[in-house]
Amino acid sequence: MNPVTTLATCLLLASATASAASEIEGKLTAMLEGDLAAWAQDQIVLDAIQAQNQRHAQISQAEIDALDAQWRAEIDAADRPTITPILENAASDALRARIAASGGLVTEAFVMDAHGLNAATAGLTSDYWQGDEAKFTETFPHGADGVHIGEVEFDESTQTFQVQLSFTLQDPSGTPVGAMTIAVNAEAL
Repeated sequence: MNPVTTLATCLLLASATASAASEIEGKLTAMLEGDLAAWAQDQIVLDAIQAQNQRHAQISQAEIDALDAQWRAEIDAADRPTITPILENAASDALRARIAASGGLVTEAFVMDAHGLNAATAGLTSDYWQGDEAKFTETFPHGADGVHIGEVEFDESTQTFQVQLSFTLQDPSGTPVGAMTIAVNAEAL
């Protein structure tokens, strides 16, 4: 294959990839403005975030790092004193119910407090602190309009190609209180 044909093929693939990405982004934005708005306004979820924000009002980065390390250490343990209260709270139950009702469109969901720590999660996450990841750094610190759409990736835990949609959560007064990440089955879009 000559260099011109190779370049043309690469440009065509890049254009197709950009077009597909734009289409996915449009569908995710529509979801955020539609069905996912109810997820963001679920009082059980907001209550969990606000309670955790109060508990962690004075938490230091060193304490966050220690909690994250503890979470990671508990992943394969029988006793999970850090994980269990998050994984088994009412807000996590609400997220699991919404995922089940999505008919396979949503594959995972979790909610972060004002520090980026999990406040509720439908399933076990690999870490407790999301505060150093784009799902948090591109949402909560940017206020009410903070949104981040990740790349389409294969997720081992759900065995699907998924894309994570993250956005700032607000209390009823409009004050940002945390962030939510919802993984959407890219093949179902």
